[in-house]
Amino acid sequence: MNGSGDEVAAEERRASHIRSFVLRQGRVSDAQRRFHEEGMPRWGIPYQAALLDLDAVFGRQAPRILEIGCGMGETTATIAAAQPQNDYLGIEVHTPGVGSLLKEIATRELSNLRVIQHDAVEVVRDMLAPASLSGIHVFFPDPWPKKRQQKRRLIQPEFIKLLATRLVPGGYLHCATDWEDYAIQMLAVLSGEALLQNTAKGFTPRPAYRPQTKFESRGLRLGHGVWDVVFRRRN
Repeated sequence: MNGSGDEVAAEERRASHIRSFVLRQGRVSDAQRRFHEEGMPRWGIPYQAALLDLDAVFGRQAPRILEIGCGMGETTATIAAAQPQNDYLGIEVHTPGVGSLLKEIATRELSNLRVIQHDAVEVVRDMLAPASLSGIHVFFPDPWPKKRQQKRRLIQPEFIKLLATRLVPGGYLHCATDWEDYAIQMLAVLSGEALLQNTAKGFTPRPAYRPQTKFESRGLRLGHGVWDVVFRRRN
């Protein structure tokens, strides 16, 4: 009976929040599959509804930065390699991206980066303690551009409130998008969270720690905009 009750409770929790992704049946290359199979036991963290001991995971005490939606992993790995004084926890749901990120960890020999392949809302809610993070990155989340899809967008007031509680005082939340209407929504939602304060009067220039992706560079050459917002947790 208890096991059945736990399963029902878990399903109710899953149904209670927005899912900002669709698990597409994308092709997984042989290399991605190999690195996924070999890398997850070494650098992957299984989801569980229990708080994560980050000191035990990384074997040290250091500032912890959460990366939500790592894509193919190059940006996440580049940031982790450039900031060895920080520990990075990447969340990505799609197997090709996770496999690529694990390849980056292996080839760059990164000791300060771990991966969770699971829904970001559930990971933040169930596995990360309040005031456990020094920073959070949400770079180019799915824009869900059609009007009827926009309720699926990750940047919503409830989730931003949850993220804010996981930041230490002075910790930062950095979002970036190349969709102007989503940028406006991001700025409005973050501005509406009482725990957060904007570091600029509106949007901010791209911070040096966020690499410019090839996709982004191409878009800028074509005249497309990119918007960054950086807020800090109030003391």
